[in-house]
Amino acid sequence: MRNRLMVILAATLFVSVGAPAQEPVIAPADNLIVDGVPKIPASLVETAGRYGSYRGASLADWHPTKREMLIATRFADTPQVHLVKAPGGARQQLTFFADSVGSGRFHPNGGDYILFAKDIGGGEWYQLYRYDVASGDVTLVTDGKSRNLAGTWSSSGDQIAYTSTRRTGKDTDLWVMNPADPKTDHLLTQLAGGGWQPEDWSPDDSKILLKEEISLNEAYLWLVDARTGEKTALVPGGTKRGDKIAYGEARFSKTGKGIYLTTDAGAEYMNLAYMEIDRPEAKYLITESEANWDVERFDLSMDGKLIAYVKDEDGLSVIHVRRTANNTEVPLPKLPVGVVGSMRWHKNGQDLGFSLNNARGPGDVYSIDVASGKVERWTTSETAVKTDGFPEAELVRWKSFDGKMISGFLYKPSAKFGGKRPVLVVIHGGPEGQSQPTFLGRSNYLLNELGIALIYPNVRGSTGYGKTFSPMDNGFKREDTYKDINALFDWIAAQPGLDSERIAVTGGSYGGHMTLAVSTFYSDRIRCSVDIVGMSNLVTFLEHTEAYRRDLRRVEYGDERDPKMREFLEKIAPMNNIERIKKPMFVIAGKNDPRVPVTESQQIADALKKQRTPVWLLIAKDEGHGYRKKPNQDFQFYATVEFLQEYLLK
Repeated sequence: MRNRLMVILAATLFVSVGAPAQEPVIAPADNLIVDGVPKIPASLVETAGRYGSYRGASLADWHPTKREMLIATRFADTPQVHLVKAPGGARQQLTFFADSVGSGRFHPNGGDYILFAKDIGGGEWYQLYRYDVASGDVTLVTDGKSRNLAGTWSSSGDQIAYTSTRRTGKDTDLWVMNPADPKTDHLLTQLAGGGWQPEDWSPDDSKILLKEEISLNEAYLWLVDARTGEKTALVPGGTKRGDKIAYGEARFSKTGKGIYLTTDAGAEYMNLAYMEIDRPEAKYLITESEANWDVERFDLSMDGKLIAYVKDEDGLSVIHVRRTANNTEVPLPKLPVGVVGSMRWHKNGQDLGFSLNNARGPGDVYSIDVASGKVERWTTSETAVKTDGFPEAELVRWKSFDGKMISGFLYKPSAKFGGKRPVLVVIHGGPEGQSQPTFLGRSNYLLNELGIALIYPNVRGSTGYGKTFSPMDNGFKREDTYKDINALFDWIAAQPGLDSERIAVTGGSYGGHMTLAVSTFYSDRIRCSVDIVGMSNLVTFLEHTEAYRRDLRRVEYGDERDPKMREFLEKIAPMNNIERIKKPMFVIAGKNDPRVPVTESQQIADALKKQRTPVWLLIAKDEGHGYRKKPNQDFQFYATVEFLQEYLLK
């Protein structure tokens, strides 16, 4: 590892010949556009660089006949699909691409091939591929042009239902094919909009369960005839727009007479329910007293006898298993504490696999034998820095301008740092998302080596706090969520160990927009900011985000085609209040970003430069909505460290 690091370092450093000796610096690679970023000292590779030398693992699938796992992990520059044949076994890399492969699914009938999706350069125009296990050959099975998202295998195991923008470039139609024979690929049902997702096939494969998502709080379920493509509303009368019922995952029961699903119908939180197809009324499986947090995901065992689900309880994940016959809970052994990602039953009906990470681990894969209670760890991911002493998150709460209680997670630096500590506020994206106490990755360097306190707020609009809370930032309420951060600044000022005179703010995607907004309207309360793929004007963002997602975003942010909404969004746009941004800013973007076009970053950086507000700009030509390639992630982090040392810590 060290030899490889020295080779990379030698290739990226330069020293002026004939000039007085200078510290070597890290030169940006040719794929990076850098403007205003000073030379980065190479010494950061030996210090901050160690905090970027880690990898995690996530569960992709179980082998259908063997007790083996498909996982996603990174050995080189990007995550790829690997096979693990036993708990603690070696990770056998199967895919080798410049762009990441984050997941894959075995062919259910024997596992002779794996279906996976991949894009190019972060553009998110995903194609589906077949990896043949015996030969290692990879075959493109979609058209190579449209955006394709894999759905679910048929019950017979020979067909896949998926969505594709092939017909119009923006509408995600329902397609079906046998990946072993791509010539079988065919359009089943034409659909309007971009929020469609096939959830499951009926046991006899005559029907496909299809979800239409209008927003986080509004969705509809349909049954599609797998032969004719005709679709019928599962809930009669429940297709009237504005019903505001959310549906999450949904699966057919093994009899085919009903479906298991998550929904908030008549409730504040997403609950686990069962619905008969002939009498489509959600019957909750979790009692009202227990249903005080969202059920995030679930999986039904192959024989239909057990259902496993994950509840988000104040940001931490709790796994439960219930018997479907009598809705009684199966006792489970004590599990590692953290945040659960993917979760999947083995076909044997007793091994439940799941991914988990926490403040001290970058993510690993485990399994529970629910019959014996045995817990096994399938991967142990490496970190260059020992994580045992990393601080756990502290849940904190503060009162906002209107009395609403807002919460977040605080990470305090070690006691070795004296005096009040500077603060970095890290705002999550979405906005339909939630900051949870997961592994901080490179940010552990800021915490443990620079002594910067980190706060991850869950402002109004975040998920996990009920369906009343999540739409509280929609449309004309947008400024209220900015005020939640201003109230956080008041809370920081009241904390004896935090320095309210040294605050920086950062975030990605919508968190980037929040960063820009806070930098605009509360510039006097911060030292600097780091905007990552953020929207500088919600009007220009909505007009230029990819067509397949535009209507979904309008529900959240407001429809810019409405004159009153457009006037409001233009009024609050950081881009239109540029003179109010007084503090230094680092702007980071990907050239191929389909969600937040690179122009959103370029225009704010250009305007700041014109008015002589200090601004650094970094654009990666081979990335999209956030950096996925490790060399790009490393350079971004080194530059961020330099920026914070210059403008926050001095």
